[in-house]
Amino acid sequence: MALKCTHLDQIQDVTPGTAGCEECLKTGDSWLHLRLCRTCGHVGCCDQSKNKHATKHFKATAHPIIEGYDPPEGWGWCYVDEEFFEFDAPTPHPGPIPRFY
Repeated sequence: MALKCTHLDQIQDVTPGTAGCEECLKTGDSWLHLRLCRTCGHVGCCDQSKNKHATKHFKATAHPIIEGYDPPEGWGWCYVDEEFFEFDAPTPHPGPIPRFY
């Protein structure tokens, strides 16, 4: 099945800003899973985490593509087109994750 996502050309090779959720680390909070912005390298927590920082980052920046990032999971998600896809080479995570539920 062909992808309908029109934002794949915006995927960048990024350097993650942190090994955990940037905002949760600053406040001492915790998360369930991490998502990596493939536009700028922001690391945020997933929508199952209470703070939902990855989605908040998308809403603030309109950066469309995230990658499952703990450990590298190999999948991507486009917020705009609401479509999952696979990465050929996931972004490596330095591990271990400093805080989690």
